[in-house]
Amino acid sequence: MRFEKYLLIVIPMLIFNFTGFNSSMNKLTSFDLKKDLLLAHYDFKTDVDDLHSVAAFGTLISNSKFSEINYHAVAGAYGIQTGLYVPPNELCKLTFGNKWSDAHKDADKAILEVKEIALQVLAEEGDIWIAEGGQSDFSATLVKEIQAEKPALNTKEHIHIVQHADWNEEVTSPGSLIFVKNNTDYKKIPDGNTMGNGTPGFRSNEIIHLEEFIQVPHLLTVWQLAIELANKNNGKDGRYLNESIRSGGLDFSDFSEICWILGLQDIKNAEEYFRIYSDQN
Repeated sequence: MRFEKYLLIVIPMLIFNFTGFNSSMNKLTSFDLKKDLLLAHYDFKTDVDDLHSVAAFGTLISNSKFSEINYHAVAGAYGIQTGLYVPPNELCKLTFGNKWSDAHKDADKAILEVKEIALQVLAEEGDIWIAEGGQSDFSATLVKEIQAEKPALNTKEHIHIVQHADWNEEVTSPGSLIFVKNNTDYKKIPDGNTMGNGTPGFRSNEIIHLEEFIQVPHLLTVWQLAIELANKNNGKDGRYLNESIRSGGLDFSDFSEICWILGLQDIKNAEEYFRIYSDQN
């Protein structure tokens, strides 16, 4: 086959495939701020990075562009990993007020609380988006409960789960992971610990002077508490030792799923995030 003819055949195919790939990758950036619900699930076991991730989300919902997001957070959405829990209650209360549930203290109560919120959104033709900052065991139970209440609902169309970490999948109960992959619009995105892979790289060893970016006293208090709790629990009593946080840096890699859902995946790193979104205006 002549080279020119080969190009005429191959190039359109490449263009089609690349376009289709982008379409698939961008499918999950259609969050409807007016109708949809964003669920931020955190395991807090045993890495302290979720504390920083909560503060990062708190920064975003304080920004005027995203202050109207309908959201609810869940603490203790962990799987089968061993190790101690990182107590986040003080931070969750400060950041989210009453818009969070404590699955570590009472998983059944948390499921009931989140289910009622989700059912209301679904009844009003909104979708459910889960930023999986931990494992998918809680999410699997939640989806099963929703299916029991709404058996006609196509959960693969209306419930979306975004996961960024291989390890989170590895320590999800195998049955729960299979269930969410088969029953929801499940998306595994590149790891939020690394830059230049298609998601923001929100883990850094370098110290970031937050007061240079954040002018809102409440947000500075949120970050100060998140950093204090992370330093207090990092590597303690057999918990995972986060080297970036030990060196004085930040790790809010579990915030990358929220960025993906909201179409903010082009943010480069933590410093760029603060430069763009730490202002409330």
